[in-house]
Amino acid sequence: MKYTLLIQCDDKKGLVYKISKVLFENDFNIETQQEFVDKENNKFFFRAVIAGEVDKEKLKNEILKEVPCADVEIFKKRKKRLFLLATKEAHALGDILIKQYSGDLDVEIIGVIANRNNLKDLVEKFNIPFYYIPAEGKSRVEHENEMLEIIKPTNPDFIILAKFMRILTPNFVEEFPNKIINIHHSFLPAFIGANPYKQAYDRGVKIIGATAHFVNNNLDDGPIIEQDVTRVNHEMSWEEMRVQGRDIEKIVLSRAIKKAIEDRIFVYANKTIIL
Repeated sequence: MKYTLLIQCDDKKGLVYKISKVLFENDFNIETQQEFVDKENNKFFFRAVIAGEVDKEKLKNEILKEVPCADVEIFKKRKKRLFLLATKEAHALGDILIKQYSGDLDVEIIGVIANRNNLKDLVEKFNIPFYYIPAEGKSRVEHENEMLEIIKPTNPDFIILAKFMRILTPNFVEEFPNKIINIHHSFLPAFIGANPYKQAYDRGVKIIGATAHFVNNNLDDGPIIEQDVTRVNHEMSWEEMRVQGRDIEKIVLSRAIKKAIEDRIFVYANKTIIL
């Protein structure tokens, strides 16, 4: 059986030796291993894929004996389960569905919730449950509670905002800490909020980008997972920028999901360390 081991703690000498010693004594084989030290903050980050039979609590306690005050997570290697939220734009959602269908994204998509009905036919072509939950005439909390009634019993590993064009309340975000991934159509921290392509056009930018990030309670300010850019020029309208930007959005979101499902992400001080 394979597991991913993530450890973060204050840096000091001998950590790799101590961790490796525990794994050896518990009959684990280390298949891959990466480390990183944030020297400015004296933080150590460790990721390893290990093979063997594990009692997760026992192994965690053994590591903590050698490395007190560490944050230790152990994930069994398995197919991660995603719930997708959308509104009416098809490019990000469709790309995830196709990648899952083709096997390029090794996940199980539990369902899709949208506050518009536009994407129902697309989703059902992939035999995935589609839930239409309109927001009109409801408070934000009422609308989210309807979504939570569907999402929570499925216990997803991650919730993906595939162009879900609504701001989530703290109540919803707190249900899934560091489990909600959003794609924002700008190279954050530039052009936060609505219509960033128009904002970028008005500033005369020469590149536009996209940012995938975890959602927190500050608008478009969660820990950044993945980013990319493409060049534009003064001849393009903001609508043309938006068309070109959608390709970057798909790529960036897909890369972020892949990093998340492979258990490569540490969240620390509102940023990510990816090993």
